[in-house]
Amino acid sequence: MLKRAAITGIMGYLPDDVLTNSELEKLVDTNDEWIRTRTGIEERRILRKKGWASSDMGAEAVRGLLKKTGTSPDEIDLLICATVTADLIFPDNANTICDKAGIHNAFGFDINAACSGFLYSLTTGAKFIESGMCKKVIVVGADFMSSIIDYTDRATCVLFGDGAGAVLLEQSEDDTGIIDSSFGGDGSGRAFLHMKAGGSLRPATVETVMNREHFVYQEGRSVFKYAVRGMAESIGLVMNRNNLTADNLNWVVPHQANLRIINSVASLAGVPMDRVMINIHKYGNTTSGTLPLCLWDYESQLKKGDNLILVAFGGGFTWGATYIKWAYNGS
Repeated sequence: MLKRAAITGIMGYLPDDVLTNSELEKLVDTNDEWIRTRTGIEERRILRKKGWASSDMGAEAVRGLLKKTGTSPDEIDLLICATVTADLIFPDNANTICDKAGIHNAFGFDINAACSGFLYSLTTGAKFIESGMCKKVIVVGADFMSSIIDYTDRATCVLFGDGAGAVLLEQSEDDTGIIDSSFGGDGSGRAFLHMKAGGSLRPATVETVMNREHFVYQEGRSVFKYAVRGMAESIGLVMNRNNLTADNLNWVVPHQANLRIINSVASLAGVPMDRVMINIHKYGNTTSGTLPLCLWDYESQLKKGDNLILVAFGGGFTWGATYIKWAYNGS
């Protein structure tokens, strides 16, 4: 019988510093009303602690998760980190987080699938549980987006924030857990959402730095269209395969990229907005952090046996949806 993996705990970390829309008005040609109506964002968290990077946010979330679930660091077999803002090109953030969180018996690796990274990492971690190779797996989504955002570019600087979330995966004792996933990808989408320089194609030079090529570039209209279609189709596939309807689906947990995208996806999927998790107004788009931070915010409202679909879309293009039957009462 399949050893299904279940989320048995969740924890988030957010920096203390808040960047409001009114503060952004002083940096670029924008205003609070424009940002709210087009994105749904009111504020976002920004990491300003000297010497800190994305692994530090991830480590904070992991330490909190271990304490919250009463888990010893030595019990963890594997840690996967989803991120596009690793501290260094190498080594990976996962092993750095393990070191900072006191986890010494585990192996780890990173997954870079942009905003779909946490979803891909969650399913990957679940497979290690299902195979019997691991008993306890931590999946982290951590991104320091403000480190790669151009605060003179109105198209991107209003969207992103910093944050991290982590979940503990263990073997389910019943029918709860991660049940099904549907993923997709289209590499031609890289033209619309990418960082121009910093990789092996265009290594850092004085020219690339002067041309501001080490920041996120996004062509918003195309990303919006592909995101709505990819997320809505993924939800539909997972719902159809698992006999889910708007009546027996308790929650949709969407990547928090843009409130208009979330509204469009929910409408196409036929799911009422009161069953869609939303916290974009508080945190903006934290990339790999959005899904675990949503679950963390809504944890007290979750009940054992609830049917959840997590859905995301990211640069690449990458997208997908995962069906989870929740394993514990959040309250």
